Amino acid sequence: MDRNRLADLAARERATFAERNPRSAAAHRGAAHLFGRVPMTWMSKNAGGFPVYVESAAGAYLKDIDGNEYVDFCLGDTGAMAGHSPAPVIEAVERRLGRGVTTMLPTEDAAVAGAELARRFGLPYWSFALTATDANRWAIRLLRAVSGRSKILVNSYCYHGSVDESLIVVGADGEGRSRDGNVGAPADVTTTSRVAEFNDLDGLERQLAHGDVAAVLMEPALTNIGIVLPEPGYLDGVRELTRAYGTYLINDETHTFSAGPGGATAAWGLTPDVVTIGKAIGGGIPVGAYGLSEDLSRTLLDRTDLDLVDMGGVGGTLAGNPVSMAATVACLTHVLTGNAFAMMIDTATAFADGVHKIIDQYALPWSVSQLGARVEYRFTAPAPRNGTLSAASADSELEDFLHTYLLNRGVLLTPFHNMALMSPATTMQDVFRHHEVFAAAIAELAG
Repeated sequence: MDRNRLADLAARERATFAERNPRSAAAHRGAAHLFGRVPMTWMSKNAGGFPVYVESAAGAYLKDIDGNEYVDFCLGDTGAMAGHSPAPVIEAVERRLGRGVTTMLPTEDAAVAGAELARRFGLPYWSFALTATDANRWAIRLLRAVSGRSKILVNSYCYHGSVDESLIVVGADGEGRSRDGNVGAPADVTTTSRVAEFNDLDGLERQLAHGDVAAVLMEPALTNIGIVLPEPGYLDGVRELTRAYGTYLINDETHTFSAGPGGATAAWGLTPDVVTIGKAIGGGIPVGAYGLSEDLSRTLLDRTDLDLVDMGGVGGTLAGNPVSMAATVACLTHVLTGNAFAMMIDTATAFADGVHKIIDQYALPWSVSQLGARVEYRFTAPAPRNGTLSAASADSELEDFLHTYLLNRGVLLTPFHNMALMSPATTMQDVFRHHEVFAAAIAELAG
């Protein structure tokens, strides 16, 4: 690739982005009292130099305050996988808002939501949080308590929200080290955590052999460092090893929920002790959840020494609130249904096939990975088999160019990757629009 040409094209696209978005630029300049000028620091991740400010969102589409419209393949980085403002969720939330928002008392919706999650994921008992980060934190505390062990094992370059124990990667010596950029760690992460590469059973067993790992917390496929799919036999091997070493297994399905209505757990026949999930199940309303196996639930409830009611570190005043529960029931029973997932996965397959054809047309050494309704194209081939290789394959200059080029022509990808997620509202025409713009960008790069 001609890097000078790439730099020139990127500069042109950033200038175009600024011309197209004067009101967003002014809003960003005027946000002086926001930390980093954004309401959440991740919003500083933008290819054009400042974020697009949203005026409205509906279904698979966004409109910004400058009047530009976008096909949205980001979908709130999974939070809006049901589409923006799906009617059944909005109707359920509006009904609930007039009858009390926060009560710290149960509603019947909570039991309905728990039963539906149990049906989908195969774990019988569920509890609710407001985010998957909290669900992961609480699950970790529970498993430390019942195992009597202190450490949590994760995969290098995994993503489990802002869980302290997860910010560890495999170093050059094959052992764990703190992930670059780890902000204000309460302790050296190697004192709380162990780490193994995804798709590396030998590395996993070496770490489990220390005998101090309470739980393996993992995504069935890595997503936030780019999609890294499990190799044949890997997930079965993880389950065998965790059982052999007396270690619990947590499947974090927050992103891998895209694999199907029961996530990768159901799609691939997995048998974890705990499932955690968030974002998508509430149709855009904050919610998280964790599900427990029969044996684990019984063991925990039999432990009278554990404070599960008051100050034991498992809870939250707003968790399980009536609005989140109403939204979850509506989303799972009326929006993210089995039929909806079948359509979303078909749409994603068409997305992946089209990108493959464009890459092959230009003989690019790139790859495409699909995880149900989620697709990503990578600047390397074959696709990376673990998180460290995936991180090493990143090309921020090329990524920013493509993202800005697509934004300027009405297509929004997940800002952290070249990742596209399909909602029930995403159409084949939306997919073809992406392919048209993507092909034009590659043609310009090729000269």
